[in-house]
Amino acid sequence: MSKDTPASTLDVIGNHASAPAEGERTADLHVHLLAQAKAARLASTALAQADAETRTRGLAAMAKALAAHAELILAANARDMAQAQTKGISAAMLDRLELTPKRLQGLVEAVQQVADLPDPVGVELARWTPPNGLDISRISQPLGLIAIIYESRPNVTADAAALCLRAGNAAFLRGGSESLHSSRAIIAAIKAGLLEAGLSPNLVQFVDTPDRAAVGYILGGLEGLIDVVVPRGGKSLVARVQEEARVPVIGHLEGLCHTYVHAAADPEKAVNIVFNAKMRRTGVCGATETLLIDKACAPHLLPLIAAKLQAAGCVLRGDDGARGIVPMQVAETADWHTEYLDAILSVRVVSGLDQALEHIALYGTGHTEAIITEDIAAAESFLARVDSAISLHNASTQYADGGEFGFGGEIGIATGRIHARGPVGAAQLTTFRYVVRGQGQIRP
Repeated sequence: MSKDTPASTLDVIGNHASAPAEGERTADLHVHLLAQAKAARLASTALAQADAETRTRGLAAMAKALAAHAELILAANARDMAQAQTKGISAAMLDRLELTPKRLQGLVEAVQQVADLPDPVGVELARWTPPNGLDISRISQPLGLIAIIYESRPNVTADAAALCLRAGNAAFLRGGSESLHSSRAIIAAIKAGLLEAGLSPNLVQFVDTPDRAAVGYILGGLEGLIDVVVPRGGKSLVARVQEEARVPVIGHLEGLCHTYVHAAADPEKAVNIVFNAKMRRTGVCGATETLLIDKACAPHLLPLIAAKLQAAGCVLRGDDGARGIVPMQVAETADWHTEYLDAILSVRVVSGLDQALEHIALYGTGHTEAIITEDIAAAESFLARVDSAISLHNASTQYADGGEFGFGGEIGIATGRIHARGPVGAAQLTTFRYVVRGQGQIRP
């Protein structure tokens, strides 16, 4: 579809199966969602059986269509931003919602990166022959129909669709009401790209209603059509999904990330890494929320770190040790449990590596933790002992991102221990099956 495709045409493509308007009977919504899920399931079967080149062609077309319709997407996002500001949405949420030309270009590039990834479907993961003589192989295959429930980040609409398709899955997307216009425009472009590539637009289904009843139906599995649910959003959303879902869930509850400045930290690295980990983007789940600093280096290093943070508007809340070195607010017990997603950082002075690990074990959420040190033995001990999906040495926690891991993006950071952990990219959206070849064996 060309760049000159009129908005009316895109509306038809993006909303050809619009959900019942808010206020209509929930039974009508359930019927509509079932129809969407059945169409997606049928399309996903065909996609899973297609070759890697077909999936790659579809993804490349999606990226091209998103770029071609940038003006429409930005205009839709401006409408969402205006409505959100009128409602008094927090600065952190507004930051998540906003699509600038640069961010939109990054979104397009992320989809293209997914297109350039090795295809994860049909890969022979292992092969062996046991004493019975059977030739056994483990082969990757798609999960099926993946529902993604997210809040006010319209980039997730494109990221999730692309990653699902790369892994041969269909996507069932339910975004937040704040980003409804943005997501509609993005979905319209994605469907245009799929049509251009000769693929079914049913591969990407968008729940085009703010009616919260839709989430309940999705969590119920839509009569077995949904294979897995991935929540991406705040604590209340993820908690609801994990509590109510009747299908498997891949997700994390909170990103309460820590950075530990060890006694042997390089001062320049420590200042720059902590500042980036907190202030690059305060509203992302990989932002550091608690700074732990060794008492051996805190007297000379904490003032340097604090000065740069406070100059940028970051509010510090510290324990007695930290406040004895730098003036700051008092850290209450609740602060150690809080994912701020804002320019606020809790600070604690610790007696060494063991106490830092104890603090993380007590208050952490298993997301991302970092140590800053030039002592390799201390770094390796931290990396081996900290129980988190991602652990880093001398690097910002803001690298907790699928694009930075070479996954071409991700639809969340999984903090559980089943199926996936860490950034959930295309490869993590596959499962596997066994193929067994014999020569006439029968079991005695």
